[in-house]
Amino acid sequence: MRLRKGPPDFLIILSTSLLLAIGIVMVFSSSAYSAMISYGDQFYFLKRQGIWTILGAMGLFSAMQLDYFLVRRYAKIFLIGAILLLLLVLVIGLESHGSRRSLGMGFLTFQPSEVIKLAMAIYLARSLSEAGDRLKDFRRGLLPRLIILGAVCGLILAQPDLGTTIAVAGTAYILLAAAGARVSHLIGLAIIGLVGVFVAIFTADYRMQRLLSFLNPYADPTDSGFQIIQSLLALGSGGLFGMGLGQGRQKLLYIPERHTDFIFAIIGEELGFIGASLVICLFLILLWRGLRVAVTAPDTYGSLLAVGLTCMIVFQAIINIGVVTGSMPITGITLPLISYGGSSLLFTLISIGLLLNISRYAGQR
Repeated sequence: MRLRKGPPDFLIILSTSLLLAIGIVMVFSSSAYSAMISYGDQFYFLKRQGIWTILGAMGLFSAMQLDYFLVRRYAKIFLIGAILLLLLVLVIGLESHGSRRSLGMGFLTFQPSEVIKLAMAIYLARSLSEAGDRLKDFRRGLLPRLIILGAVCGLILAQPDLGTTIAVAGTAYILLAAAGARVSHLIGLAIIGLVGVFVAIFTADYRMQRLLSFLNPYADPTDSGFQIIQSLLALGSGGLFGMGLGQGRQKLLYIPERHTDFIFAIIGEELGFIGASLVICLFLILLWRGLRVAVTAPDTYGSLLAVGLTCMIVFQAIINIGVVTGSMPITGITLPLISYGGSSLLFTLISIGLLLNISRYAGQR
């Protein structure tokens, strides 16, 4: 059956564009003061975010024009390349806050963990679509995929980056469920995953400190609990309509990571409950339309790829918003399409481009 290209999903384009616009405005609003103090240029972060936005838009357009069937051919090569980058960052990566997560690229930095998110979604979509009923056989179908997933998660955790590890593992778990893995296997994997997370937390002092500050941030309000307390103060100060764009106070060096991990707190402070709710609604629209693309995709591979790409983006948004609102321990996950961060923005937009690509063939089973 020859498939015809139709128009891409309009609501995905609309929600992505609005999230990007909100992100650019809020990156400038949240970073202008600190950028002026640190670099003497209030547009320092905005200009870099603008460069990555242009590159990301080009990546989105290119991914939307390609036939996603071609991407399937190179899934293994893409995964191997991403794994090699993960190994490289452990050797020559730039060290920051006790971890190695980035590679230097001139005046820009690049995080290989962003590549592996996309590579794993593409690889698992192909691998699971080819597995078919063999996936119900643990030894022949499930175990080989789990070994690869475990190796990738181990490399990410070695940086160390527990947040991205959870995001990759969580998306893979959803893909396994969507592909038809046995319920008993899924329950077992969930138990093993939860045990693994607790082991990772209790074997690292700083992660244990984050957990304790999450449970009671006011036990140490000037140190481990400071960030979440300032975040909650920002959200509470915003009220229903917010203090006004650019009028927030927490970005004046009170809340750490104000333009990256905790930008949602600045959105809540300046745009209020209405602005924060708008951001959440846009992610929900992205989730709805992404899963709709998955349901109407012309083949199993396209369906699983749409599930993986959609859930990877929305899962990160859920984690980030959960952290900012004090519902989850701090993980270091940024808010997709909104937070400052070049490689994250670039590969998120490429992922959305692939999702739009699949949407162009929707309904042609």
